[in-house]
Amino acid sequence: MFNKLTKHGIALIVVALLATMMFGTTLAQDKLTICFGFQDLETEFWVAGHKAITETLREQGHEVLEYNANENPDRQLEQVRECIAQGVDGIIIIPQDGDSAVTIINEAQDADIPIAVFNRPPNDRSKGITVVADNVSATEQAVEFIAQKALAKWEATGKPIKPLIVVGALQDTNAIGRREGFFNVINRYNEKYPGMFADPIEVASEWDAATALANLEAAITANPDVDFLYTSSDFLFPTIRSVLEPRGKWVPMGDPNHVLMAGLDGDATACMLIEQGLVDATGVQNLFYEAELTMNRLLQAVEEGDTQPNEVLLDPGFALTAGNFIWQSDDMWGCKLYREGFLDQ
Repeated sequence: MFNKLTKHGIALIVVALLATMMFGTTLAQDKLTICFGFQDLETEFWVAGHKAITETLREQGHEVLEYNANENPDRQLEQVRECIAQGVDGIIIIPQDGDSAVTIINEAQDADIPIAVFNRPPNDRSKGITVVADNVSATEQAVEFIAQKALAKWEATGKPIKPLIVVGALQDTNAIGRREGFFNVINRYNEKYPGMFADPIEVASEWDAATALANLEAAITANPDVDFLYTSSDFLFPTIRSVLEPRGKWVPMGDPNHVLMAGLDGDATACMLIEQGLVDATGVQNLFYEAELTMNRLLQAVEEGDTQPNEVLLDPGFALTAGNFIWQSDDMWGCKLYREGFLDQ
């Protein structure tokens, strides 16, 4: 979990980055009041996304009412009801899960207030503005890169690859999509190359580092020959390191004990680890693009008097890999933070 200094460091870096970016076409509007409800900001992605949205809206002259539900969906629902009672012009939420998002969207639309969901989509996407990464595609791109390496290893040794996935909280549709993308690649390779992959090991994280640590320790102890690992979020790489390093498995590419690894998010830690050769790939969510889509579409709805906009806006994402790092790392939000010194905070 981030301490205050780290969050402050991200804030300064994000503000500096925003100053160099053009956020779409700014709509000419009077001052609006926007309610922004979010969950506890535990990862680099959420901290940077929160800052991108709040700082940009305030720079445009709008008032932002911030509500932290601290991972409690019932509290977030009450906070949104409070926003509705205050007569806000629009609502942005980062929900705790896909089910609670549906309830909150219905509350806002019943009150004729436009609402946008940033990155963590509702289970029913037919209502509200939903901005989300294509988790299946981004995962497939990252896992495909390490699967190609695994294929070469399998052809050379004839020994099945033993894959492991650290799964997110499956109440979250992001986690569901990432798990689906991982298994799509595993199944595709096993169909084409029978016996290449052993049955995957699933490790539950519930998006919690302590839970992930306990379950991963148990899984690696029982399966010390795991040589292919995908984490559903980059924020768990330090946890993974703490399990693999004492066993001599946290080593760079080229070392025979290297575990092929990929993740998803595109944070600063992943950028550094790919640069160091310890991680092979990560699927990237285009954070600043998603923040831009969220703000611009909500402000457009308010300007047009559209109280119940219903639209899904997709961030296609991409994979940053050891193979394309030199020319594509500048496109990853986490690399921007990394090069601005975020990990030195």
